[in-house]
Amino acid sequence: MSNILFIASALLQDDDVIGAIFGGIFATVYCICGGIFFLLVVIGLWKIFTKADQPGWAAIIPIYNIYIYTQIIGRPWWWLLLLFIPIVNIVISIIMAIDLGASFGKDTAYSIILLWLFNLIGYLLLGFGDAEYIGPAAAQKS
Repeated sequence: MSNILFIASALLQDDDVIGAIFGGIFATVYCICGGIFFLLVVIGLWKIFTKADQPGWAAIIPIYNIYIYTQIIGRPWWWLLLLFIPIVNIVISIIMAIDLGASFGKDTAYSIILLWLFNLIGYLLLGFGDAEYIGPAAAQKS
């Protein structure tokens, strides 16, 4: 992602008018695609939150949506703090994806591939699919 922004900024800094126009178009398309991606993730999370009897609007609010996510999967609230630690956040996000999948009756492979690696697709499938919330997975393991 930073490479794309670097290319766009380099093109925008060019003194050539054609390069500046191309850079502006490139940056605009990039921002539109990022906005569409964000919107689709929020829609998927909104449906997941409502299936789990949580407020759907919580998907829009940063940090608070992770707090609600931890409540859905049955993890303590301080797990969201672990997501701010480099390297640790990768492991924690994988565990949280596995717990979210288990909370909706999905297996580990589904969780890792669709809820962690391709989360946009996974959130939409989980939210709009026939999966039902069966309760916090982490609380059931204890």
